[in-house]
Amino acid sequence: MSDQQTLFQTPQTQHTNDDWYTPKWIFDTLELTFEIDVASPPQGVPWIPARRRFTMADDGLAQPWEGMVWMNPPFSKVTPWAHKFISHGNGIALTPFARSKYLDHLWNSKATMIQLPSNLKFAKPDGNFYAMSFGAVLWAMGNEAQTALKNLGKTR
Repeated sequence: MSDQQTLFQTPQTQHTNDDWYTPKWIFDTLELTFEIDVASPPQGVPWIPARRRFTMADDGLAQPWEGMVWMNPPFSKVTPWAHKFISHGNGIALTPFARSKYLDHLWNSKATMIQLPSNLKFAKPDGNFYAMSFGAVLWAMGNEAQTALKNLGKTR
């Protein structure tokens, strides 16, 4: 057994308040296949085009990331995910648009961003779609991801 601290002390076996699934139309518009979904719910999300996925049991923060990643991290603890995303430098991340240190770090990185529509509805495990009470942003790093992000509209 490793002495390394893990982010999660117990694996996720049930859905949590952090389970907000990115709508399928975003992936259809991006037209990308990701190497890894680094923060996947236990059963995965069927429309996310990723070859592999890390669940809470895998602890995506402790795993090495390879290739282009998709990251929709737990919104209750975005900062360590944002730091790893910036360090990895290849993929697309969805984060809340909120006053926070992670937003400052992403804003000042080499990432390209696009704000998602304010009425964006996320899928929930119960099969329904819900709007969040705050905005969301997609961040892209790496040439392929940054080019694909432009399929969604004007980027910064």
